[in-house]
Amino acid sequence: MCVHNSMISDEKTILCDKKANGKVQPWREKKTANVNYFELLQILKFKKAERVSQCGEILEFDVTQEGRMKLAKTWFCKSPLCPMCNWRKTMKRSVQTTKIVEEVIRQKPRARWLFLTLSVKNVFDGDQLDKSLKEMAIGFNRLMKYKKVAKNMIGFMRSTEITVNEKDGSYNQHMHVLLCVESTYFKNDDNYLSQEDWTKLWQKAMKLDYTPVVHIEAVKNKKRNKKSEYTAIQAAVQETAKYSVKDSDYLTGNVVNDLEVVKDLEKGLFRKRMIAYGGLLKQVHKELNLDDIEDGDLVRVDEDSDTEEKAYSIVAQWNWNLKNYYI
Repeated sequence: MCVHNSMISDEKTILCDKKANGKVQPWREKKTANVNYFELLQILKFKKAERVSQCGEILEFDVTQEGRMKLAKTWFCKSPLCPMCNWRKTMKRSVQTTKIVEEVIRQKPRARWLFLTLSVKNVFDGDQLDKSLKEMAIGFNRLMKYKKVAKNMIGFMRSTEITVNEKDGSYNQHMHVLLCVESTYFKNDDNYLSQEDWTKLWQKAMKLDYTPVVHIEAVKNKKRNKKSEYTAIQAAVQETAKYSVKDSDYLTGNVVNDLEVVKDLEKGLFRKRMIAYGGLLKQVHKELNLDDIEDGDLVRVDEDSDTEEKAYSIVAQWNWNLKNYYI
C-alpha cells in the first residue's frame, strides 16, 4: 500500500513511486537485479563492476502539491546489460518512437506500416555473437538499399534482440523492424514483396548458404478504422521498443551458467548499436530534437507533464543491507 508515495515500516520510509495511473514503479526490483548483475561482473573481474554497483544508488524526486513524484536526479551506469538502465531505455524507446510515428503519420497519412522480423542461425559464444551482430548490421543496411525495398520505403525503426536458448545455451540474435512504406506498396506486383521475397533478399544481403527465418506482416487491425489501425501501430512500436536482452536470461540463479552467459553477452554487445532509425523516421527524430537512446538522458524518459509545480524534493537511497530504497 502506498501512502503519499511512501510506505512506513519500522520507522523507516520505504520509497514507493506511484504514478498517476496507479502503477508503482519497480525501483526495488530493478536495483535488486542490478546488484545481482554487479556481483556477476565482480566475480568475472570486469573493471566496470564498481561503476555498475553505483547505478541508481541515490534517487532524487520532485514532488508536486498533489503528491505526484518525478525523478529529477540520479546517475545511471548505461552498461548494456544493466537491468536498471535497460528498463529506463525501454521506456525512452517507447516514448520517442511513439512521438516519431505520430509525426510521420501526420506527414504521411496514407502510408502503410509493416512489421518485419529478421533472423540468422544461433551462435554459441561471445566471439560468434560479436561477429554475427556486426554482420547483421551490415546486412540490414544492404537490404534497405536494394532497389525493390528502397523504391517504396519511407523510413524504418530497427531494434536488435538477443535471447538465450534454455536447452542448448545458444544465442538467438534477430531484428524487429517497423517499416513505413508508400501506399503503392500493396497496389501491384512490381511493388509488393511477399514473405518469400523478403526471405530471399535477406539471405542475399547476409550472404547466407541457408534459408533464414524471416517474417513479414502488415500492421493492421480487424476493425477498419483509423483508431484501431493506430492501436495496431502502437502495439508494433512496443514490440520494436522492448528490451534488447531480458535480464531473466542471464540472472537465472544458476551462477555458473549466468557467469558464462554474462561473459558472452558483454563481448557480443560491446559497442553495438541496438536501435536505429532510417529515412523519414530518422529525419523526424532529428526535427523533434530527441537525444540518443543508447547514450542519452535516462532520467526524464516518460510522458509525465512538466507543467505541475514542484512543492518539494525527496531523496531515496539504496540500503545494501535491507535491500530497498529508503527516504
